[in-house]
Amino acid sequence: MRLLPLIVLALSAHVTAEERPLRFSVTESWAMPMIRIENGQATGGILYDLQHRLAQKVGRRAELQVMPRMRVQQIMVRGEIDVRCYVNPAFLQESHYQYIWSVPFMNQRDVLVSRSQPPQDLHPEQLPGHAIGTVLGFTYPRLEPLFARGDLRRDDARTQHLVLDKLLAHRYDYAVSNDKSLEWYNRHQPPGQRLYESSELGNDLMSCIVRNEPDVPTMQLLRAMVRMKEDGEFDEILSRYR
Repeated sequence: MRLLPLIVLALSAHVTAEERPLRFSVTESWAMPMIRIENGQATGGILYDLQHRLAQKVGRRAELQVMPRMRVQQIMVRGEIDVRCYVNPAFLQESHYQYIWSVPFMNQRDVLVSRSQPPQDLHPEQLPGHAIGTVLGFTYPRLEPLFARGDLRRDDARTQHLVLDKLLAHRYDYAVSNDKSLEWYNRHQPPGQRLYESSELGNDLMSCIVRNEPDVPTMQLLRAMVRMKEDGEFDEILSRYR
């Protein structure tokens, strides 16, 4: 008879483990429409909707952990993040052998931004000696060789929104932004203070990576991403923020 309480306890522990929230990393330097962060908590945006929907698909709750980008790799190595979204292999300088890539869920264009409309496409190679507004910790494959040679100088800000604020305030003449953040920023500016795309710096497919361990429904999550793409759910989420 004494075995019965032990069996009940074991079953209870098993159910509790299955119901553990899925842990998603959220980088505090992201800006709307990708994510809204208020008082250190993610409260809305494309990735907020995507990650909650993905967790719902596999019967879990989503736990969005907001952290500096520099900490994400450390947390992932320790197995404390289950899913990292909004990433492309070209952006990573470290190995993620314990994670599996999902299908892409969106396309992102990185663009050079200025305060005035250029007469023609203006490329970073034409701006020797200039400071370029960038996000702290972000990697820009097109610009990295120019930074390394000293042809351009990084001027980092903590978030994408602050990068554009500094450009508007004449702290530098050019900055880098993804196209969706630039469109969102301009939506909230009066006509005379809108910023302009000068040229395209990159065009990348963005995916998620999922930790491949027994305590994570890895294959279910990856299949859910495929179904969401086939059913048009990604496009539906993106359309809410256009």
